[in-house]
Amino acid sequence: MPKGLPVHPHPLDAADASRNRAVDVDGSAADPQARLSVRRGRAVDSVLRVRGLEKAFHRGVWPRRRTVEVLKGASLMVCRGELVGLVGENGSGKSTLMGIVVGLLARDGGSVEQPGRLGYCPQTPMLWEKLTVDEHFELFARAYELDEQARERVVGGLLEELQFERYRGYRIEELSGGTRQKLNLALALMHEPDLLLLDEPYSGFDWETYVRFWEMSERRRDDGMGILIVSHLLAERERLDRVYELRDGKTVAA
Repeated sequence: MPKGLPVHPHPLDAADASRNRAVDVDGSAADPQARLSVRRGRAVDSVLRVRGLEKAFHRGVWPRRRTVEVLKGASLMVCRGELVGLVGENGSGKSTLMGIVVGLLARDGGSVEQPGRLGYCPQTPMLWEKLTVDEHFELFARAYELDEQARERVVGGLLEELQFERYRGYRIEELSGGTRQKLNLALALMHEPDLLLLDEPYSGFDWETYVRFWEMSERRRDDGMGILIVSHLLAERERLDRVYELRDGKTVAA
């Protein structure tokens, strides 16, 4: 297995009954009548709860060493069957928050609960230049513990949805940025996760693929997947169930 394969965090224990309560943007318990967790006529559970995240980085060396606080109590929630947005200016801490959620960064404070299968589509595709598209699918199928029949079923569907079947035998070094991003998205969806995290997912997409991306996202949302889209700019807010803005290290309803 090539060095650098993305590591997906183990599911957290979902036994805590408090996870079935809704939370406000600041992480506090909400009025259950005001925040009844029912979407499209069915009850849903949270697939991601972030409460009071804190993270600081230390820059420089003594005597000019300084501490930069990036997250100062950020909180958010994503439920099954929800399409949620997280927006913020460049440098606001969106990628830091995402890194903590997927387990790539340690947090200084707060908690993260995601008791299901996680799919992660990073802003920069984590691909290997000398491997082909098919070899990536085979590698990730092994990581996801998919058998050959399941792999062929999901890969065939994703290639058709994203329309890049003809590139299966191409090496990554031969692909355009847009096609790399299609593969990046497909790899995150292979194991049909409960929670899908998308960091600037449509970078490099042409208009046709951009429209198809939203159609794919809405279909999966309607099938019960929880999806969090992180971006510095969301032009399709009417498609989202909720939007958070990350401002001064905290999340606020947008």
